[in-house]
This record gives sequence, C-alpha cells and structure tokens, in this order.
Amino acid sequence: MYIPPYYKNNNLEEIKQFIRDNAFAVLISNGKNAPDASHIPLELIEGSDGHSYLQGHVSRGNLQWKNFSSNDNVLAIFQGPHSYISSGWYNHINVPTWNYIAVHVTGKIEIVEEGEMYESLKKLVDHYESGSEKPVKVEEMPHDMMEKYMKGIVGFKIQIEKIEGKWKLSQNRDDEDYKNIIDQLQKLNDINAGLVAEEMKKLKK
Repeated sequence: MYIPPYYKNNNLEEIKQFIRDNAFAVLISNGKNAPDASHIPLELIEGSDGHSYLQGHVSRGNLQWKNFSSNDNVLAIFQGPHSYISSGWYNHINVPTWNYIAVHVTGKIEIVEEGEMYESLKKLVDHYESGSEKPVKVEEMPHDMMEKYMKGIVGFKIQIEKIEGKWKLSQNRDDEDYKNIIDQLQKLNDINAGLVAEEMKKLKK
C-alpha cells in the first residue's frame, strides 16, 4: 500500500485496535488463474508463541481455500470510515480528494484442524453476542447441527508478517483548511463523513 509519511500510522497498538473494531475484511490470495477474494470477519489473536495471528473461516464451497497450501501468501484489507473531500472547502484552488482509514495485513495462511476451528468459532460468536439480551452459545447448539455445520466450513489462521496503517485524514492541510474540512463533513447527512470528522478531531487533540 502506498503511504506518504504524513499518512502513515506507526502506532501498532492503535492499528491492532482498529482491526478489532473493523474486523469485517477482504481476504485476498493467489488463485490458479487470477486473484481470489472473500469478504469475511477476521479475528486478531496473540499466540502463545509470541506471534500475532488472524483467524477465520470460509465456506467449503468457496474454492479459494483450495489454493492456500500452494499459495500461502495472503493479504487482508480492513477498511474504516471514508468520505469525499471537496476542494471547495480549501482556502485555495486545488483538486478534490478522498479521506479514509485502511489497514493492510500480509502473512502466511494455513488451514487449521477441526478442534482449533471449533474454539475459534466459539470465541467469534461469544465476541459478537456479548451485547445480546439472549446471547447465542456455540456449545449450547445441537451437536448434530454443529457437526453438519463444521463439515461445511474450512478454518484457517494467518501468521502476520507485516501490518501497514494508513490514516489519510488531511494531515497535509493547514490549520484553517483542516478545521473547515471537519466543519463541512459534519454538515453532511452521512455516517461515514461524520466518522471521518471524528477521526480528524482525534489527530489534533
């Protein structure tokens, strides 16, 4: 990912928290004749071996997994808020642009055994059910149903080799433009624009 120095986030803990907060990712791998991509949740875990991993699963019918053993280099893209930035908001003539936050993670992928996949599923469901009035528990689901479901998915983990964080939030603009961009974003009836404005505010605290 191309990252000019003023957009690069070097705070690893902040980047990891961003991954946790924006876990629905695009997983890209090398296919037989073209790149393969899947849109799936990926959970960041810290292994007992000192390495960081991403865990997830795909449908067995999704043939992307069949190339993991021969092409184990993968890229996971995590996308945050984004918004169009009009050059009419600047105090000088310029071109429009786009503000956004994105994280790229590259690493080696490997398929995991059923037991490890089951534990991964439990953690995934527990995480997203934590705020429910009646939380669903994997271990409380009928055994025959879970057995059938487990046969229909393929679990994997990715040992992280590189993490890149790009916070493109108008850091190259002067204070007047920066403040005006935030003000204009807040006037838009758009969730993403509002979130970009909030992220810009954080940078100037």
